[in-house]
Amino acid sequence: MLMNRFSKIIAAVVTLCFFVTGCGYTPVETGPAGKDYEVILLCNEPEWKGELGDTLRSVLEAPVEELMIYEPMYDVRQIPHANFREATKRFRNIIAVNVTSEVATPGIFVQNDRYIPSQTYIVIQGPTQSSVAEYVAEHRDEIYHVLEKSERSRSQTMASNNPATELQALIEKKFGVKMKFDASYTLRSESEDMVWISKEFTTSSQGFFIYKRPYHGKEDITAEAIIAARNKFAARIPGPLEGSYMITVDKIPDQSGEQYIPFDPTYRIYSLGDQPWIEMCGLWEVANYFMGGPYISYTTLNNKTNEVVTIDCYVYSPKEIKRNLFRELQHLIYDAEVVK
Repeated sequence: MLMNRFSKIIAAVVTLCFFVTGCGYTPVETGPAGKDYEVILLCNEPEWKGELGDTLRSVLEAPVEELMIYEPMYDVRQIPHANFREATKRFRNIIAVNVTSEVATPGIFVQNDRYIPSQTYIVIQGPTQSSVAEYVAEHRDEIYHVLEKSERSRSQTMASNNPATELQALIEKKFGVKMKFDASYTLRSESEDMVWISKEFTTSSQGFFIYKRPYHGKEDITAEAIIAARNKFAARIPGPLEGSYMITVDKIPDQSGEQYIPFDPTYRIYSLGDQPWIEMCGLWEVANYFMGGPYISYTTLNNKTNEVVTIDCYVYSPKEIKRNLFRELQHLIYDAEVVK
């Protein structure tokens, strides 16, 4: 089932031990090196080429579930401990693997800001390769949570440092929802019940559109109703050619590629704070044009106005990985708040 693992496992993180204050290191006042969702893995060759390395790769390079084509959850750069030098210490995500008989039982320890601010440093250790591999497999969700929490925090900090103040105010006034995103996003269109905002690159695009509709009852928040509303409002987003516009994919090729089979977006309910949201994840394409990508939408009820509000995020990136663009949009949602 497609879903975001990270919001489900906060309670499980009690198995980790967080060292958040001094251990003899003084972080330098520079930003972290490396790309979003990149991990430096300190792991010596015997472990990397053995059972433990296989397990670490299967965990860190597992597919991003929301995307239809394979993209790894993290880009992994393996470095032997002996090659861990000053330049490498500046990377944002570091996982150090220690297999030693001096450790009785396997465990995971996390230290924030070990060498630089905004850095997450994870130590995975144990007496044998097999014991550490088993521990990593059993506690993969905690590892995901720690790394994702760090990525989300950095993204939200960037949004706060350069806020799109006017657009944020527009959204709050029109939809009763507070959002935080940076000023690199641009208003593409605005109407009484919808706003379309995007960030355009040379070969890719990421954006979201927010729309509202009256709430009459539970039938307005079923999967069918949300998809129907999405198609209604997405039709206002034009494609490259006249007469082309965004639609929701409802069928995909089968394994033979010769026939089409039905395709349904995923549907799940979760909470941000005390506000329930419905998450739907699927694919979009452009009618009358060859163009498409993944989308993820978040729908909630504004009890103050008795309206259904949807934040619909999409990515277009045919030549580059979509993961980072997609995750950045999700980070915007996790900071969203319905004004009471």
